[in-house]
Parts: sequence; C-alpha cells; structure tokens
Amino acid sequence: MLAIQSTSAKKCTPNLLPARLNHNGPVNDTAHYWKPEVDDKGTPHAYFRGRHLHGTPLALPCTHTGAVLQITDKNLPQTRNQPVDDDDEEDDQETVEVKVAEQIGEFEEVVVWGHGGQVEEGQDIFIRGMREWMGFAEAMHGEDEDEGGEGEKKAS
Repeated sequence: MLAIQSTSAKKCTPNLLPARLNHNGPVNDTAHYWKPEVDDKGTPHAYFRGRHLHGTPLALPCTHTGAVLQITDKNLPQTRNQPVDDDDEEDDQETVEVKVAEQIGEFEEVVVWGHGGQVEEGQDIFIRGMREWMGFAEAMHGEDEDEGGEGEKKAS
C-alpha cells in the first residue's frame, strides 16, 4: 500500500509518447530533444528523433487532480488489518507495510502523442483506459443519486 505525502508540487503536463526509450535518468538539455508547438488549429506537434508526432490533449474532469508520485524508501508506522471474518483470531492478523509516495507534480491534462495524425479517442488504449478509469472512480467515490440511502438506483 501507498500513502501520499503532499509537498509543494509544481504544475506539469505528462506526455505519453509512442516510443520505447532505453534510458532511465535525467536529460541535461531537454529543450534540445523536446520542443512541442501548437498549430493554428490548436493541435500540438513535435518532432522526436526525426519523427513527426501529433498530440491529443486529454483534460481531466474538474473533479479530478492528476498527481506525479515518487515512491520513497520511507515506511509509515506499522498497522494491523482488521479480521475479515468473525471466526478469525487476533493472532491471525497481518501487518501491513505502507510505503510513502511523495507528490512531486500535479496536472490537469495529459497529452497523448501518435504518428501520422491525431490519436483517435475510440482507438487509443491510453485514452480509452483513462476515460474508463475516471468513470469507474466516479462510480466508486461519487455520491448516491437517490436520497433514500438504499444504494440502488430507481427505475423511471
């Protein structure tokens, strides 16, 4: 499990590129390698390693905030899970290790990049996945529509 520790996070825009890079570390001169521009129609364009990419911005709903996290080696103090069944004894409880993840950035949109034109929302797995995840998160954490507290939606 993870616990998020908020710090002064800076605004950023994550970019999903259609490429695999065999580098895991900082790049000294990012402006030399990555210079996205926006055309007259508002479409982002960039050249990466000689290939022309077209960007599709995907805005998060105003009810959501994106976070860039860095998992640390820090742990929260140990806690114990509550028993799932009434038959479980206290000796059978497991300890849960909770790692601390520091929030180093936050965002309101993601840009998905593709070759040869803008990415189609119905065809791209990243866009479809994000839309489905946001819908699932709203269904799990949203407020019930009916006031009766029954937990079921009424048929009209």
